[in-house]
Amino acid sequence: MIRSELIQKIADDNPHLYQRDVERIVNTIFEEITNAMARGDRVELRGFGAFSVKKRDARVGRNPRTGESVDVEEKHVPFFKTGKLLRDRLNGK
Repeated sequence: MIRSELIQKIADDNPHLYQRDVERIVNTIFEEITNAMARGDRVELRGFGAFSVKKRDARVGRNPRTGESVDVEEKHVPFFKTGKLLRDRLNGK
């Protein structure tokens, strides 16, 4: 599902809301999750999962084309851990 499909589904399920309002709500939720992660905070949505940021240390990598060693800088990457309810639904429990 993509963002526009999510917005359309919520708008269809809530006919008393304007689509532009639903779009603003969905965008605000995603912005707040992104902002919290940018600050290094953890975002937990009970039953769904938790978003967090993991740090990858600097290392020496290898260019696969030339085989030459390359320095890879330290970076932060998003990480998602599924919640128990979501895991159970995916496994048919």
